[in-house]
Amino acid sequence: MVCRIREGVVVAERGAGDGWELRADCARCAGVCCVAPAFAASADFAIDKPAGRPCPNLRADSRCGIHSELRRRGFPGCTVFDCFGAGQHLTQGTFAGRDWRADPGVARRMFDTFAVLRPLHELLWYLTEAVRITPPGGLRDDLTTILDETGRLTDGTPEELLAVDVDAHRDRVNRLLSRAGERARAERAGPDRRGATLIGVDLRRASLTGANLRGAILIGADLRGVRLGAADLTGADLRGADLRGADLGECLFLHQSQLDAARGDHRTVLPPGLRRPEHWSRTITPPPTPLPPPPLPPLPVIKEFASPPGGHSTQTP
Repeated sequence: MVCRIREGVVVAERGAGDGWELRADCARCAGVCCVAPAFAASADFAIDKPAGRPCPNLRADSRCGIHSELRRRGFPGCTVFDCFGAGQHLTQGTFAGRDWRADPGVARRMFDTFAVLRPLHELLWYLTEAVRITPPGGLRDDLTTILDETGRLTDGTPEELLAVDVDAHRDRVNRLLSRAGERARAERAGPDRRGATLIGVDLRRASLTGANLRGAILIGADLRGVRLGAADLTGADLRGADLRGADLGECLFLHQSQLDAARGDHRTVLPPGLRRPEHWSRTITPPPTPLPPPPLPPLPVIKEFASPPGGHSTQTP
């Protein structure tokens, strides 16, 4: 660890190899994601909200007032947003515990800095995964080098972070991530569908094992029962995609927020470390075997009989 003076406070920072927090911890944030980004009224958000204005559902303690009802109240976009740990890093590290509510003068700079820090944390997550799946050698060394470089960028002061060219840095990272994905898929590479627009497409009979689906738009796509093998899902948009019964167990660069945006069920196979979202359909208990219908009455009396009970009930994700 090294120490620097930031915002008038001595702050401990990570050194290379110390690791980074890449999972959101809202209890240590100041509700930045509920203020900094803009919302557009849509299927993802129930209201329009300009950037920098607090969401009306944000409470004084920086927690969401409708967190347990977000989907029902029209805010599914909030449930799938992930800051990759940038929120608590910004609040507790970059701004040394300062709160935009208590210090309105720092609010704009805080929100602008979040717009840089969040994508850098996302790149840290992808790079960490790439290092994990890449065997020792030149490529892994390059990944480790840019991982540490990205980590050092996240530990910068607000002024240093605002000077970062995020797009240029992302391009450098993506070239290495692409190589890591290609290497991991080398022995079972499937079709190249990177960036493909597959909105609402029925892909149940498509061969997607080991496919390159980087940046593919799979909104509402039907992937029921599909085996994806080592498909590369970097940045794939899975909003509303139907993953019921799909096998994602070996997919590359699949993040929890992508699953949270999709639909699935108890049969969907997930990679280690990822959890089944609460809104996915639960296991359906088979109905009891229906009783046999009563015997027909003797002729000539004719009666109509309703079908016996026992129809299967389904639960919409």
